[in-house]
Amino acid sequence: MILVVNNHGQYNHRIHRTLHYLKIPSELVPNTISLEEIEDKKPLGLILGGGPSVERSANSIEYVKKLDYPILGICLGHQIIAQAYGGEIGSAGSESYAQIQINIQDENDIFKGLGPQLDVWASHKDEVTKLPPEFKILASSPICDIEAMKHQEKPLYGIQFHPEVYHTPEGPRLFENFYEVCQNYSKTR
Repeated sequence: MILVVNNHGQYNHRIHRTLHYLKIPSELVPNTISLEEIEDKKPLGLILGGGPSVERSANSIEYVKKLDYPILGICLGHQIIAQAYGGEIGSAGSESYAQIQINIQDENDIFKGLGPQLDVWASHKDEVTKLPPEFKILASSPICDIEAMKHQEKPLYGIQFHPEVYHTPEGPRLFENFYEVCQNYSKTR
């Protein structure tokens, strides 16, 4: 099962619903859930959803630092992962609420079969402005240098855009790829 951590964003329920449509077992949980409660649920992985601010999502930083599961951060979740590992967040050079095209630099696991360009829905005014140490960039766009990133050794992924919405046509495949990462990782634990 994948736990979708609700960081009070407008699309968190849509993430959960998309996983349901894909027949990926999931549960939507509040970002106040404890580390122990997460461990008790024995998830295969976590998705950190979007939301208004890192301050209202302090527990999510703990999840990223202390849990040993694959984690996909979406929008604010992406920014939380960056901050937890020493990256920097700032105002976007170009606020965007539209479909854009990202350039996939490294298909890696989550972009497998989706490159070299992908149409996505961008909805942000903050972004990762400095890549954390030990991370690499997976995708960029003309309006955001770090559209997607991955830890070089751990299964931690961050994406600035929203794969759960209609305007990201290949978004479901990204979720399927992440689920495959989770299944493969669970076999090695």
